[in-house]
Amino acid sequence: QVQPVESGGGLVQPGGSLRLSCVASGSIFRIRTMGWYRQAPGKEREFVARIDYAIGSTDYSDSIKGRFTISRDNAGNTVYLQMTSLKTEDTAVYYCNAVSMGIIYWGQGTQVIVSS
Repeated sequence: QVQPVESGGGLVQPGGSLRLSCVASGSIFRIRTMGWYRQAPGKEREFVARIDYAIGSTDYSDSIKGRFTISRDNAGNTVYLQMTSLKTEDTAVYYCNAVSMGIIYWGQGTQVIVSS
């Protein structure tokens, strides 16, 4: 099993930046990918970004491409989401997931509010 735990959410003004972290514990050596999703009030959860643990390749949603960057640390158990040029529409609960042996493990989420 893998347990992702997110942190770093908060209140930020439009145009500001925020960095989210996701620390994975458990059987991290079996992780295939880790990613970020978000869910705004009244909307479905949507894909934000993903990183492949083996080769480091990344994928991004068109809505955040060029503004958000996903990365991981060398120890291999922490993934970051650097968010810049934040917009009010980025307000959501951000969830981290880890895919291991075909199973998707979700964190509890961290709230991001973009407001003046």
